[in-house]
Amino acid sequence: MSLMLEVAHLSKQFKDTLAVNDLSFTVNEGDVYGFLGQNGAGKSTTLRMLLTLIHPTSGEIHLFGKNILDHPNHALEQTGAVIERPDLYKYLSAYDNLYIFAKMSGIKPTQELIMKNLQLVGLSERAQSKVKTFSQGMKQRLGIAVALVHNPRLVILDEPTNGLDPQGIADMRQLILHLSRDLGKTVIVSSHLLNEIEQIANRMIIIHKGSKIAEGNVAELLDPGNTLVELDTTDNPRAFSFLQQSSFTHGLEQKDGLIRLHMDRQEIPRLVETITTDGQGILSVRPRHSLEDYFLSLTNPDTHVESPANRIV
Repeated sequence: MSLMLEVAHLSKQFKDTLAVNDLSFTVNEGDVYGFLGQNGAGKSTTLRMLLTLIHPTSGEIHLFGKNILDHPNHALEQTGAVIERPDLYKYLSAYDNLYIFAKMSGIKPTQELIMKNLQLVGLSERAQSKVKTFSQGMKQRLGIAVALVHNPRLVILDEPTNGLDPQGIADMRQLILHLSRDLGKTVIVSSHLLNEIEQIANRMIIIHKGSKIAEGNVAELLDPGNTLVELDTTDNPRAFSFLQQSSFTHGLEQKDGLIRLHMDRQEIPRLVETITTDGQGILSVRPRHSLEDYFLSLTNPDTHVESPANRIV
């Protein structure tokens, strides 16, 4: 798999604020690459530097094999992006918006091309509707159509699910997967929602205060064989003693009034069965990804993960 993007020792200083600090990572062609971090962690600043919207204080960015500061046109011609909320002409139709942005991209916007892109994002039936009548999710999808109109190899999406309802989030997830699996696009997606990144990305990076704290394959970072389980029963001291004599002893402890242990996620039903055979009632079983706890322990040990969205707060 060929290397598409290489970021080396990237930093950005805004007066007294170091927004990005010595950040290095790589994106392979074909990746859906998750860019995960709290709001204000430096995600948008990094993506803006990738798009030459702001210049780095130090470090290098090589995109498609060339330094983007030396060859900006080479990079941008093959890149589409939606940073924060898409900038659209709200009093024009979806069709006219896409037509204008296609012309700005230097391509000939045929009716076939415009409708093909609107169909891709599920807006072909609203082609003549004015953008001011669109929901936030529809605006996000139209923004992606704009980003795709020149058929880029790389698509960068900054918090694409912000402000969307659950159905809008699901639609956006399916669209991103379609871009990757069916159209062969490389996609970089920034988010502060661990659950969303887990469902769409194959590789990811976690940043905090502008610095990298973890990077790797999602399957390895979100290892289901090392899931932290928090268990609450009708008699926790008795259940804890019982588990000490069972096969469920890895990381077994009592903390904050709960029983905690590490185990393979697939073994949770057997854990419940083991507890209930001892006559205990199960009040709650809460599996948590080890990555969540790793992230929270590094950033703020007093924070919690909001269920069910697994929001990093």
